[in-house]
Amino acid sequence: MSEFESYDYDVIVIGAGGAGLRAAIESSRQGANTAIICKSLLGKAHTVMAEGGAAAALANVDDRDGWQTHFKDTMKGGKYLNNWRMAQIHAKESADRIRELEQWGAVFDRTPSGLINQRNFGGHTYPRLAHVGDSTGLEIIRTLQEKGIHSGVDVYMEYTVSHLLQDDDGTCIGCVAYNRVDGSMHAYSAKSIVLATGGITRCWSVCSGSWEYTGDGHALALNAGADLIDMEFVQFHPTGMVWPPSVRGILVTEGVRGEGGVLKNSEGKRFMFDNVPDMFKGDHAETEEEATEWVRQVVAGEKASVRRPPELLTRDVVAKAINKEVAEGRGSTHGGAYLDIATQRTAEEIIAKLPSMHHQFMELAGVDITKEPMEVGPTAHYVMGGVRVDAETQESTVSGLYAAGEVASGLHGANRLGGNSLSDLIVFGKRAGEHAAKRAASLEQPTLDNAAIESAIAENLAPLAREGGENPGKVYDELREMMQQKVGIIRTKDDLETAITDLKEFKDRVSMTSSGSSMTYNSGWHQALDLKNMVDISHVCTLAALTRTESRGGHTRDDFPVPDKGMWSHTTNVLKKENGEITIHQEDLEQPPEELEKLLDRSKKEA
Repeated sequence: MSEFESYDYDVIVIGAGGAGLRAAIESSRQGANTAIICKSLLGKAHTVMAEGGAAAALANVDDRDGWQTHFKDTMKGGKYLNNWRMAQIHAKESADRIRELEQWGAVFDRTPSGLINQRNFGGHTYPRLAHVGDSTGLEIIRTLQEKGIHSGVDVYMEYTVSHLLQDDDGTCIGCVAYNRVDGSMHAYSAKSIVLATGGITRCWSVCSGSWEYTGDGHALALNAGADLIDMEFVQFHPTGMVWPPSVRGILVTEGVRGEGGVLKNSEGKRFMFDNVPDMFKGDHAETEEEATEWVRQVVAGEKASVRRPPELLTRDVVAKAINKEVAEGRGSTHGGAYLDIATQRTAEEIIAKLPSMHHQFMELAGVDITKEPMEVGPTAHYVMGGVRVDAETQESTVSGLYAAGEVASGLHGANRLGGNSLSDLIVFGKRAGEHAAKRAASLEQPTLDNAAIESAIAENLAPLAREGGENPGKVYDELREMMQQKVGIIRTKDDLETAITDLKEFKDRVSMTSSGSSMTYNSGWHQALDLKNMVDISHVCTLAALTRTESRGGHTRDDFPVPDKGMWSHTTNVLKKENGEITIHQEDLEQPPEELEKLLDRSKKEA
C-alpha cells in the first residue's frame, strides 16, 4: 500500500495565476475553507507574461467607450463563435474588477487627471487596456497574491495535480497530487474544485508559454469526462522574438504596436496596409499619412479622430500577414518581420512606456529598440478552446468541477483580443470561486475511495520503475516539433491526418519512457507525466482542426482558405473522452437575443 497524506477542504483551486488567485479569494470571502495547489512557486504563474494591459471599458481616456462596444469588439474578434453571454458578462463586469484591483493596491499608470490610464490594442475600438508600463500581469499577480495571503487561503506550492477523483455518479470530489521536490503523494477531498491551470502552448516548439503550460487542466477535465470545445483555435501571437534561437518565441507585447510601433518587411514596406480583411475595412487607416496622424493624436493625449493603424488588426490577421511575407521571401534576416518603434516615439517615451521590452531586447538579443527595429514572428501563445462551462457559474459538464481563465472556453470564440485575457481571469475567476463556494456550503465532506487513490499513485510512479525506455526529454522535443510542423499556423488535411497517426505512436512511446528511479528533483519523471497530458491534448487539437473544414480566427486550413458561411459559422466542435477514446461531435451555438444582436455589425462578416 502506498503512503500518502490526506486533506479535507471545501474548495480546492488548481493553479495560482490570475484566475486561480481570484477564485480562491472569492471562495474564502464566501466562508469556504479554501486551498490553492500550484505547479510552480507562488508568483511564477504565466499571468506575469501578459504585459500590455487588461481590457475594460473604463472610458478614462476616451469617453465614447462602454460595455456595448467592448462586447461588440469581442464578438467580432471571435468571428461570432463566442458564447454571447460570457462576452456580455465580461464586457459588463471587467471595469468593476479593475477598479477592485485598484482598491486592493494595484498601481496602474495614470492619466494627467489621475485616472487609470488606458492604451490602444488590436481589435479594440477605443483605448481600453489598463496597464502598468509593460508589466501589467506582474502587477496583477502581486496584488492578488497579497490579497490572497491575507484571505486565509492555504497554498501548496510545487505540487502537480495528476488525477481528479469522482464518486459513482461522476461528481468531482477531490484530487491526487505529487510534490515536485520530494515526490511525496497527497490526496485531497473537496466539495468543489476549480481548474485554473492556464494553457497548452508547450505542445508547440515555438511558443511564448512557460514550462508549466503542458495542458494539465485540459487533460484533467477530459479524463474526468468533461466537454472540451473550440480546441482547434490556437492563437499564434504575431510578435514573438525570432533571434537568437535560444529565445525564439518569447513574447513581444502588443503594447509596442499599441504605442505606435509599425511592421515592415525586408523591403522596408509597411505590409499590413495590404492585409486588411473586408470585415475590418473602415476601421483601420488606409494610408501611412492617416496612420501617422493617429500616432500623433495618441502621443498628444487627444481622442483619436482617425482610424487605427493596420498593425492594430486582430492577432490572427497580423500573424498570418507576417507568415505570408516570410513565405514569399520578404521576411527579416532571421525569418520574421521588423517591428519598429524607434522611428515613432522618442527614446525617453519608449523607455517610460515599454521598459521591459527595452530590457528584454538589450539583454537577450543585443538590440536597442530605441535605435533599431526588433525582429518578430508568430509564436504559439494562447488556446481559445478549453473546458465548456456555464456562463453564469463557470461549472463544467462534470458536477462539482469548475474552470476559469485560459483552461475554460467560450468567451473568446475563434480568436481572442489582446487584453481580454487579463480581465477574463478576474471576471470569471471571481464567478468560479463564488459559485464553487456556494455549492460547497450545502454539502457534506466527501469520503475518498482508497482504491482510486492507490490507482492514481501507481500511474504516477510507473515511469520510475521502467528501465531501458526512451528519455522523456527526447520524446518531449520531438512531439513539440511535430506539432509545430503539422498542426501549426497553417494546416492541411494531409498534415493533420499524418499528425493523428504520429500522436498514436507518441502515446505508445510515452507509455514506455524511463526517467530514472529518484523521486527527488527528478525533472525527467515530471516530464514523463506531463507528456501523457500533452499527447492527449495535442490529439484533441488535431482532431478538431481536421474536422473544421474552413479557416476562421486562430484556425487556418490551406485547403479550405475561407470562412464557411453555412454550418461552421454557428457550430462548435465538442470533444470528450469516452471509454478511453477521444470522440468529437458538433453542436449549434446559441445566438444572442435580439437586443444584443442589434449591437453586432455582421454586414462585413467574413464569407
